[in-house]
Amino acid sequence: MKRVMPWSDKVDLISSDESSSEAEVDDNDGTSNSPTEQPPQELSPQGMLMKRAELYQEYMKEVPIPAQWGAVIPFTSWMGLGRSIKQLYGQPLHYLANVLLKQWDQLRFGSEDEDTPLDIIFHPRKAEATIWLIEEAHQRITASHRIAKLWQSDPMHDAFVDPIFPELLWFMGSLLTLVVILCNVSYNSIKPRTY
Repeated sequence: MKRVMPWSDKVDLISSDESSSEAEVDDNDGTSNSPTEQPPQELSPQGMLMKRAELYQEYMKEVPIPAQWGAVIPFTSWMGLGRSIKQLYGQPLHYLANVLLKQWDQLRFGSEDEDTPLDIIFHPRKAEATIWLIEEAHQRITASHRIAKLWQSDPMHDAFVDPIFPELLWFMGSLLTLVVILCNVSYNSIKPRTY
């Protein structure tokens, strides 16, 4: 039968990879005597890409889906409809929506109706509604780490990222730079002083 240890007794825990001689535990408060804080490393290219994807996804969540639609848009291809929507509403489409429109156009290659304008096959309102539905899904549920992974595997991903709001994209890049600088400055300001 095991004995129950009283809660008032102090217990020193040592992980299995540490020996008792290596552990430096202060008896007063249980904190380590060695400094545990390491200086923040500069972001790696993957780290920068991940941060950029996070900022991008947060930005895209703020882009509104139009509540009312404009004129009926004639179109011959999905990418053409996407370009027209961007011009008509003055806002970008999500990276993944742009990639999907390109894939849908590529699926038509070699089909018997390849040369038929899409607005004859699909009603323009239904096609536009489809794009807005897909746009809303990508804005709301896409994980930024997934976007970063896709961007990492596609060196030409910038071709599908719409720079409709160049001031905001510039701001996002500046914000990322500021975050990196502040991380370095805040670490330097909290370093323990040595006398």
